[in-house]
Amino acid sequence: MTTETETLLASLNTQRRHVQGILEGLGEDDLRRPLLPSGWSCLGLVRHLALDVERFWFRAVAAGDPAVIDGLGRAGDAWRVGRDASAASVLDRYRREIDAADAVIAATPLEAAPAWWPERFTDWRARTLRELVLHVITETACHAGHLDAARELIDGRRWLVLTS
Repeated sequence: MTTETETLLASLNTQRRHVQGILEGLGEDDLRRPLLPSGWSCLGLVRHLALDVERFWFRAVAAGDPAVIDGLGRAGDAWRVGRDASAASVLDRYRREIDAADAVIAATPLEAAPAWWPERFTDWRARTLRELVLHVITETACHAGHLDAARELIDGRRWLVLTS
């Protein structure tokens, strides 16, 4: 890997750790609890990050394997977590998708164009893996912030407080 790839991956991993860290210590009920009228839950957000972000952008788009997203259902389905899926299995899936995404990032030059592009994205198109990594860093950071707010609502815990 190049120094730039290592730097981008380090930044992405900081956000991934934030997502995982802010949820540490929450039980199954709190992870599943709907926090917004839409039914949004912390566990649903993690499933979204695993399937719609890590798997989609790196394995399907960057690596050119859209078959990995076959069977995921309609847009938005990743946010729903069935009772048959334990919180541990959803969190483990996120970790496995991170590992698979990291393998794609490590094996692909940052200048490489996406090997596949979804037809539904007509108003934006990433030109390189570098742009995809930056997009995923941004999306993961945004969702980490959502989880910060959710965690504070659940039990008052805050991730990082810089004021005294």
